[in-house]
Amino acid sequence: MNIVVSERWFVVGSTEGARCGRAAPGILGRCAVGSRRAGTAAATATESAATAAAAAGLVDLGGRVAQRGSDLVDLDLDAARKIVEVNAIGALAWVQAAHRAWMGEHGGSVVNISSVSAHAVSTNRGDYCVAKAGLGMVTKLFAARLADHGINVYEVCPGVIASDMTAPVREKYDKLIADGLTPIRRWGEPSDVGKAVVALARDYFPFTTGEVFNVDGGFNVRKL
Repeated sequence: MNIVVSERWFVVGSTEGARCGRAAPGILGRCAVGSRRAGTAAATATESAATAAAAAGLVDLGGRVAQRGSDLVDLDLDAARKIVEVNAIGALAWVQAAHRAWMGEHGGSVVNISSVSAHAVSTNRGDYCVAKAGLGMVTKLFAARLADHGINVYEVCPGVIASDMTAPVREKYDKLIADGLTPIRRWGEPSDVGKAVVALARDYFPFTTGEVFNVDGGFNVRKL
């Protein structure tokens, strides 16, 4: 996993998340090696956040993918717990650590990178859906709790993004996109997510908190 640290921002996440981060010019800088494994999220968050005490905000790009192709009724619950631990509890731990290390005193913003799977059902990836839905509630809870501290909290939900994680299903989604899965008929790019993060990181929406920003090519637009 990678941690991306810039002059004023502290960004934690997976390799794919860091790739989105590097596509956010003007905010994110060099990469350093870190980790956020299930069961160690809180300790890692506290230790790493202490090294970024001058930062102005937190972007959480971390995550763990689902048990691919696992039917909901046969889901390995131990493996599912690890996915929820990293995606939801891990995010909670990072925000706690960031708040204690610097944001409680200086304010700033938190941007959690979630997924359309937070609200779109995939019965063969139920663990991932549950985890991302949990992350959405983490976002809203901290938005309510930290507003008086001058901290705005956001959730960015990417849709079908070209990455190593989606490479195995490239052919499937090529066809779905061509057939109109999204009004914008192309794959999303990491830079699309990065630009959304930049807008939030630069405080372009100062009178908003707890909001969901969908970067999904219009996937959520309902059509008759």
